[in-house]
Amino acid sequence: MSPAGSGRVAFVLKGYPRLSETFIAQEIAALERRGLEILIVSLRHPTDPRRHPVHDEIRAEVLYLPEYLLREPLRVLRAWLRQRKTPRYKSARNLWLRDLARDPTPNRIRRFGQALVLGAELPADVRHLHAHFLHTPASVTRYAAMLKGLAWTGSAHAKDIWTTPEWEKREKLASCEWLVTCTAANEAHLSALAPAGRVELVYHGLDLSRFSFVEKNKIENKGENPAQPVNILSIGRLVEKKGTDLLLDALALLPRELHWRLLHAGGGPLKSRLERRARALGLADRIEWRGALAQDDILALYRSADLFALASRVASDGDRDGLPNVLAEAQSQGLACVATSVSAIPELIEDGKTGLLVPPESPQALARSLEALIRDPALRQRLGDAGRLRVNSRFGLEANLQRLSRRFGLAA
Repeated sequence: MSPAGSGRVAFVLKGYPRLSETFIAQEIAALERRGLEILIVSLRHPTDPRRHPVHDEIRAEVLYLPEYLLREPLRVLRAWLRQRKTPRYKSARNLWLRDLARDPTPNRIRRFGQALVLGAELPADVRHLHAHFLHTPASVTRYAAMLKGLAWTGSAHAKDIWTTPEWEKREKLASCEWLVTCTAANEAHLSALAPAGRVELVYHGLDLSRFSFVEKNKIENKGENPAQPVNILSIGRLVEKKGTDLLLDALALLPRELHWRLLHAGGGPLKSRLERRARALGLADRIEWRGALAQDDILALYRSADLFALASRVASDGDRDGLPNVLAEAQSQGLACVATSVSAIPELIEDGKTGLLVPPESPQALARSLEALIRDPALRQRLGDAGRLRVNSRFGLEANLQRLSRRFGLAA
């Protein structure tokens, strides 16, 4: 990899900015501070009404590709006419046609059209392409890299790994220069499909300067007073893999004499269904659905909560969490966390030491752990303190970013 300063790196993202991808924004901001010149390429225009403060710190120019080819036909046509005259077009087209034969979907057609536009409009000073996510962004990046004769690399996370066919993962891993992924579980899976040394573990890392810890007054709240319920916080998109329905089922199993309140932050397609489920379980008056929030508002929720819960599961399509950033964020604020032992969550939470782990798809086990934390403030304190120390020592941004910086040729 040539050193930073010899040109920009284009980061190809599915959408920018997105509230649910703070980890990508904080990575870009940190790499910029270390001297990397970046162009952000987004396959979609933003849909979130809010932005995180970190988005305002990022200096990178943003190039939006046509989200749907039929909406910008002249732009796509101009790109095709320009790219088809280049010496690498035939090889890129043949690669795409082989992929299309195995995946004959409109999505595959759209990705090649976006790659044509990216190839035609890519500024001359871009020296390298980097895809965040191994599914559609990596497809566009791979085709565009072949069109332009550039090296490409990638970052793989969660859904993009587990919903991509094995043949496609193998071919992308053979094609890219290197790839980083954010959990040891991911690394083991991808390394088995890749040439030796191609995949490296780099945790996202938490920017602790944005999540400074504020000591709270110790309140011996055991959920005994209806005027002072124990505040349970859960954050995540309302999609199947987050298991919010399982959390609701677990809350419905708690003893009636316990007083608690659930605050949930995050939007998603299952919101109406989950609100109906909460009403059917008789929980609606104990739950606040806050929707998607900016980082400052999320931080305030962490600091006002008594404990954090996340019921992640493997979804029916194979999608699953990697290592949910919200767990590290919650622990950075000294919150005791209860979560399921799915995917890489045990890499962060040590059961009984830095949090509580329960089997996935078990509302009964989750209810027992929630009850234990609600009734025992000392247990919450002990697990919260231990979790915070572990996040600070092993999951800080700067220590993990150093490995990624070296990949981009940045000096230590």
